[in-house]
Amino acid sequence: MTSLDDVPAELRDEITAAGLDLDHVWETIARALAEDLPEEPREDPTSASTIPLDARGEAVFGAREPGVVAGLGVAAVTFNMLGADATITDRVPDGTRVEKGDVVMRVSGLTQRMLVAERTALNLACHLSGIATATSRWVEALEGSPTRVLDTRKTLPGLRALQKYAVRCGGGVNHRTSLQDMAMVKDNHVIAAGGVLPALSAIRAGHPGLPVEVEVTTLDQLDDLLALPEPPERILLDNMTDELMAEAVRRTAGRVPLEASGGITLERAARIGATGVDFVSVGALTHSVVVFDLGMDLSA
Repeated sequence: MTSLDDVPAELRDEITAAGLDLDHVWETIARALAEDLPEEPREDPTSASTIPLDARGEAVFGAREPGVVAGLGVAAVTFNMLGADATITDRVPDGTRVEKGDVVMRVSGLTQRMLVAERTALNLACHLSGIATATSRWVEALEGSPTRVLDTRKTLPGLRALQKYAVRCGGGVNHRTSLQDMAMVKDNHVIAAGGVLPALSAIRAGHPGLPVEVEVTTLDQLDDLLALPEPPERILLDNMTDELMAEAVRRTAGRVPLEASGGITLERAARIGATGVDFVSVGALTHSVVVFDLGMDLSA
């Protein structure tokens, strides 16, 4: 494997500009490749036996269904890491909507090393493109409403930054990345603290300045929070019907951003948007997304 310095400067700059940590991306790819090449010599017996070491070729990455792509820059880094002496051309920007049959990237270089990199590159690009595509469906369903779709912390260990990047590529908005970005008072915290208001007071005393979101399940709980001189920075409406959400929006009157969560499906998106809530959080964007079908084919 090569070093991070072997990644073209423009690709490094692109990844950084996308809000990703370049070292983290490199380490993520390295861990994935180590699963395919766990022992010395770091070679694929199939490719090493059938393809001369100095043979060169071109591979085409193509979309096999319509959707939104993400992670192509990360996939490109994979070929650099494996020393494929790769040249990347015709790569469409992450966040691009593509159709079935579209070429999204071409890779030319050492054929043997390209084939070793193939599965890792596809695993990452297909997964991230699946997230971007799923997010874009929510964005489309909410179009015309004030509601924005949020991701959650229901992410795969070690892939949170990349998964949240893919949500942005699909037009969504990131919720907190870590527990320390925002305090979130949910039912278990309420039980442990002896109530919603004691929990909120304890957080503000222990972590002044930290934004707080509080979960409510009834309009009475919402009213209690709105009656405070300083209500929380965001209120989560958990498992409420569309009618209750609409009433919550009316009572709140824009004083506090409202987020809908629980029992959320894409089929319900337009109705949720019509209630006027500010956000809807969807764990399924990352925890149970269907991969996007990308393929890599060597040119004959």
